[in-house]
Amino acid sequence: MDRALLNLKESVFEANLALVEHGLVFCTWGNASGVDRERGLMAIKPSGVSYQELTPEMMVVVSLETGAPVEVGSLKPSSDAPTHLVLYRNFPQIGGVAHTHSTYAVAWSQARRGIPAVGTTHADYFYGEISCTRDMTPAEIRGDYETETGSVIAECFRERNIDPLHIPGVLVANHGPFTWGASPAAAAHHAEVLEEVAKMAFLTASLNPRLPMNGELVEKHFSRKHGAGAYYGQGGELTIDN
Repeated sequence: MDRALLNLKESVFEANLALVEHGLVFCTWGNASGVDRERGLMAIKPSGVSYQELTPEMMVVVSLETGAPVEVGSLKPSSDAPTHLVLYRNFPQIGGVAHTHSTYAVAWSQARRGIPAVGTTHADYFYGEISCTRDMTPAEIRGDYETETGSVIAECFRERNIDPLHIPGVLVANHGPFTWGASPAAAAHHAEVLEEVAKMAFLTASLNPRLPMNGELVEKHFSRKHGAGAYYGQGGELTIDN
């Protein structure tokens, strides 16, 4: 196996373990992936395999164009692989995707509500509400379900004119969160942050239903860490997002 492919597998393996480390995955309810755009490849967790059994070599590599495995004798990729592929094709700037069923994010998903920006912690990472997609139609559910899930996410961002780099995550109605970033590590980090802000928003709404926060405060905190005028930290933007 060449070094570049091994590096991709290792980065995806580490992102999957990070989801477990931060308490975002129960049983096998989650997955992370990474992409090599120059070679047109995606690596992702194998379907249904316990996290305790995973090794970097077990990460499944598929064609970014077709979704077909590219290694003979490889395990089956995650059943969510088609959703990841649609996100990579529609959001060409991203290099990693993570999906979990973390408790508070799923609660907002099952309530079919976006997570409002109610505090500066949220605004440090997400430039406004984390949207919840529309309900999937019966035809979409009966059809190529996982691919249609990705298409519904892409539609949500397109129709609501959302920049996927400014809002690196989404809630799929009645399902759960997907996050992304410049790398698999960044995608896993955004999954961790999304769960925490989902929890904060849930608790805030129970104390004061008058949400969300001042828009200027959202602008201030997001711009401190992102874009040309960023000044937080030692090098401008957060290292995890580079």
